[in-house]
Amino acid sequence: MAALALAGGGATAQPGFVQAQGTQLTLNGRPYRYIGANYWYGGLLATQGPAGKARLAKELDFLKKQGVANLRVMVGAEGLSGGYQYRVLQPLQPTPGQFDESIMAGLDYLLAELGRRDMKAVLHFTNTWEWSGGLGQYLEWNGYPGQPLPKKPGYDWNQYRAYIAKFYGCAPCQDAVAAYIRYVLARTNSLTHQKYVDDPAIMAWEIINEPRPMLPAATPAFEAWMQQTAALVKSIDRHHLLTTGSEGDIAADNDMAVYERLHADPNVDYLTIHIWPKNWGWFRDTATAKGFPAVLARTTAYVDKHVAAATRLHKPLVVEEFGLPRDGQVFAPTAPTALRDRYYAALFGLLRGNTPASRVIAGYNFWAFGGAARPVPGQVFWKAGDAYLGDPGGEEQGLNSVFDSDKSTWAVIGQYTQTLR
Repeated sequence: MAALALAGGGATAQPGFVQAQGTQLTLNGRPYRYIGANYWYGGLLATQGPAGKARLAKELDFLKKQGVANLRVMVGAEGLSGGYQYRVLQPLQPTPGQFDESIMAGLDYLLAELGRRDMKAVLHFTNTWEWSGGLGQYLEWNGYPGQPLPKKPGYDWNQYRAYIAKFYGCAPCQDAVAAYIRYVLARTNSLTHQKYVDDPAIMAWEIINEPRPMLPAATPAFEAWMQQTAALVKSIDRHHLLTTGSEGDIAADNDMAVYERLHADPNVDYLTIHIWPKNWGWFRDTATAKGFPAVLARTTAYVDKHVAAATRLHKPLVVEEFGLPRDGQVFAPTAPTALRDRYYAALFGLLRGNTPASRVIAGYNFWAFGGAARPVPGQVFWKAGDAYLGDPGGEEQGLNSVFDSDKSTWAVIGQYTQTLR
């Protein structure tokens, strides 16, 4: 088993690196299945001095103890706020082509700490959404004015879609993302002196968080950009896995053919899906309990059709984002999480038995770990100077975060991590 080939990658297995073999992920010749977390801000904590490093160490130790050893993390944000308070205010790339060494040093620190604990990271480069700069920032930098921003006067979802779709026709924007990717992949960790491309603490690279063509007319250009970017990453780094960061077919107006073409690319090693019952309107407002049976049914159906796609492509599938608000959509950490706990258990339960789902689902990353931080009482949205939580700044703080104090949720997670062991 020491010479397993990467699915589509053409590279031989390296000790300590996660590999794809058929519909399984493997590590050192054994199946690698996991329940992990989203920890998008993990690389930023070490930039916040001794207190930030202490928080990071405490949280990584906590996660490791819970059996959660796979973390999905943002490489870096793009752009300064421009007065938009909900954007990540510690960008890796504050201006075009200029990179903040202190932010990369924070990611260095995170990777070193993960390596010490035998944990793995999935690192996504950029973002479809505005909260970390993302594609809209590259458009702004290249002379496309008027980005519609959520929670700003006059925001319109269809206008936002049309704006972001312009990225796929903007050659300078795409060149800038390629330069960013080359910069990251060329890095040597300042603490471990290990090249990123040789670091087994990295499980996989992701092209972008939640790629979407946004408009049907942009689909061919969108697919071409995804393929070009996948080829770029693999031309530089043959050791690590690569995936898309896709939500599933919902990202292309329920066009499964687009989703399958993205993941049929031989440079893409495994499939991803995200599941967002609240954002996708699967229940109304605070009526989580009333709509819960329908949420479970729609979740199962959504997973099943992507399991079928993974089976056809003969590649693993990771459910890498999913979340549910606390009961009654109360944001305080003291609010109960009975429905969320049931939802997690239903998703993790798909690993049991010998079913199509259990044969292709390799892992989960719940959204998101809020760690030891807590929302500011009486304050709904994030403000500069607040601690990072799992919920980005433009979302209600505490909405989907799983805190270290959520004992019932950790009991569910612990039950299934024990099963995987």
